[in-house]
Amino acid sequence: MTFRNSAIQLLASAVAVATIGIGSAQAAEKFNLSPDTSNRIRAEKDEAAIKAISPSFKFVQKGKFTVAINPWDPPVATYATDAKTVVGTDPEIAQLLADSFGLELDLVPVAWEDWPLGVSSGKYDAVISNVTVTEERKEKFDFSTYRNDVLGFYVKADSEITAIKEPKDVAGLKVITGAGTNQEKIILEWDRENVAAGLKPIEVQYYDDRAAADLAIQSGRADVEFNPNATLAYSSSIKGSTKLVGTVSGGWPIAAEIAVTTKKGAGLADAVTLALNDLIKNGKYGEVLKRWNLTSEATAESKTNPPGLPKSGS
Repeated sequence: MTFRNSAIQLLASAVAVATIGIGSAQAAEKFNLSPDTSNRIRAEKDEAAIKAISPSFKFVQKGKFTVAINPWDPPVATYATDAKTVVGTDPEIAQLLADSFGLELDLVPVAWEDWPLGVSSGKYDAVISNVTVTEERKEKFDFSTYRNDVLGFYVKADSEITAIKEPKDVAGLKVITGAGTNQEKIILEWDRENVAAGLKPIEVQYYDDRAAADLAIQSGRADVEFNPNATLAYSSSIKGSTKLVGTVSGGWPIAAEIAVTTKKGAGLADAVTLALNDLIKNGKYGEVLKRWNLTSEATAESKTNPPGLPKSGS
């Protein structure tokens, strides 16, 4: 994922609307960034899912579903206008699962680097924070998929670039992406293929915050941004200053999936998967994604521990 410097993330999250360069009034017209969560989509208790929880599993807090979340960017997860309440797609998925288990939701904001130890040590029941399934992570965690991992190519609204579908389409372009991310690996591999084919190399650019990347696109210092589609789609839908010209899976050339992440062998994953599939069937899941303009990333079925992105070098 992109923009993982924890200090920058936490600051950016606290003033989410400002960091994407838009006014709160504009955002409120399309997305509910109010700290009032009383209108969140809610679900009924799912007895089948509750029965699927292993008898040996104990929730961190009695009567509560404790979920770690990194409020890194809207619409996946960000801070509301009070700079305290976490809102977005992932918080609402967490709420639906808490309801399904008949529990109160305790959402705990954490830095991205902190969730693995927190989940493996039993500090949190789960992390729901745009975590991609990988084979390396499956050695320590269980996964219940709930969204497709989609990366998007976005350009200035009046750009002459109309489509990016394959490596040759980015030859010679100035491309913004996130350092140390799946998308960086993909764009560097595309560049390698282009250079080997005698095409112009790309110029890769990195920025630590959303506003700087946005300015680079609008000023012409960069031609295209290649990062998680959810965040870029959110900004584009509000400001109208960029447009989508292509998407690829976050695991290109194979499909990548986002999942609720729990401790390996803890006995909660199958129950989460069952609950998610019931939420998909009853429409509650779809309502949440539609609310945050992420219907295009919806999964038709939740799966427990599906094939993940391969380990480096495999």
